[in-house]
Amino acid sequence: MSLPAYSESAAAPVPKPAEVLPLRRKPPRFARRAAAILSGVAAQVLPPLVTLGVILLLWQGLSGDAAGGLPAPATIWLESRELIMDPFFDRGGVDKGLFWHALTSLQRVAIGFSFSAVVGVALGVLVGSSRFAHRSLDPIFQVLRTVPPLAWLPISLAALHEANPSALFVIFITAIWPIVINTAVGVRNIPQDYVNVGRVLRLSPPEYFVTILLPAATPYIFTGLRIGVGMSWLAIVASEMLLGGVGVGFFIWDQYNASRISDIVVALVWVGLVGFALDRLVALAGRIVSRGASAS
Repeated sequence: MSLPAYSESAAAPVPKPAEVLPLRRKPPRFARRAAAILSGVAAQVLPPLVTLGVILLLWQGLSGDAAGGLPAPATIWLESRELIMDPFFDRGGVDKGLFWHALTSLQRVAIGFSFSAVVGVALGVLVGSSRFAHRSLDPIFQVLRTVPPLAWLPISLAALHEANPSALFVIFITAIWPIVINTAVGVRNIPQDYVNVGRVLRLSPPEYFVTILLPAATPYIFTGLRIGVGMSWLAIVASEMLLGGVGVGFFIWDQYNASRISDIVVALVWVGLVGFALDRLVALAGRIVSRGASAS
């Protein structure tokens, strides 16, 4: 018996082994979190840096090589390079780097602003919780808060006879009004249901302040504190220009008398950065206190 002829064309193809594709592994959670943080930081930092670069370029182009007027950024760098690169030098007396001048001003602001915060919150609670106190004190506060900070300086010098206490008083009297007003608004805006709960539970005044008033009024209080710390920084710089001694304000006035405009520009950058840091610091404290108050 003959076997059928074998045809290669009719033979079934031999199946090839399936190709194994490599699995794509997800990046670790730490890497994803770090990438998200870097992306967020870049989104916050790059736009102001680009804007600052454009401003500096326009400033440099418009200033040119003019001998008078506001110096160009390149001129400021050449004339104030030592002041920029070494803010920590101390040659004695008032010949100090900007760090020490700013530190002295910050110490004065810390003392004056602390007093204004304590007194301002206390007066704000009183004015916000008592109709009689509000009618009696609020018009006076509205008048006093419009007085410019430097207008208080001659009065403080006449009463205290010393430069440093006078500067502290100017800080205090300048920063207290936004704290008082915002605290009073926060107390008046406490929901009536919260007040009724305090009455039903028969809370004592300290318990009512801690458990109901403080958590409800915290956003308003810290809004006033943020405005107050900014005004404190403005007041101390202006006061030091007239009082003399060590401080950012005195440094700016002293450099103006010496016709060193480049050093003044560098000092103004320090003033802005320190003021921004103070605002961010108070805002951070407000977020922490608000979370703690809401959690309790």
